Amino acid sequence: MADSPFLIVGLGNKGKEYANNRHNIGFMVADSFIKKYAISGMKVQGKAIIYTGKIGDKKVIVAKPQTYMNLSGDSVKALINFYKIPLEQILIIHDDLDLPWGLLRMRPEGGAGGQNGIRSIIERLGTNTFSRLKIGIDRPPGRMDAAAYVLQDLSSSQMSELLSITEKSIEAIETWLEFGIQEAMNRHNNK
Repeated sequence: MADSPFLIVGLGNKGKEYANNRHNIGFMVADSFIKKYAISGMKVQGKAIIYTGKIGDKKVIVAKPQTYMNLSGDSVKALINFYKIPLEQILIIHDDLDLPWGLLRMRPEGGAGGQNGIRSIIERLGTNTFSRLKIGIDRPPGRMDAAAYVLQDLSSSQMSELLSITEKSIEAIETWLEFGIQEAMNRHNNK
């Protein structure tokens, strides 16, 4: 629908203790995007903190679900229903264990790949056809449990690279907003 907003959702866990976790890279990118565009209009809605604004001629909602990762779909579904947002105008930003640290992958659809926030969204929406920006966080070392690994803070070397990763992520979001998922994949699925 022409007047429907675009919904950009950064996945993460609420609470200071999770702020710098690998699992919260979706929140980190969302925060950087909000800051770059000085998007204000903050409120709590649909079990999320949302920011609404305009980028160019597009109305944009940036959401950070406050349900904890495993129930992210509750928040996404509520916002989609309230704002009547078509699936092609939704972008989910999340961490991905199967990608090397800092590597970006735009995808138009797909399975959850072990990411519980994405699993929850697929279950609640009844489809896996929504765009996502995956940000690589590497595999856990040795035999470390994946759940424990994603809830660890980024290492100091990763923190020092975070700015460059969020900047690349914002460029990918901008391309998606202006040109769509196909062009975003062409430009930003770096090797």
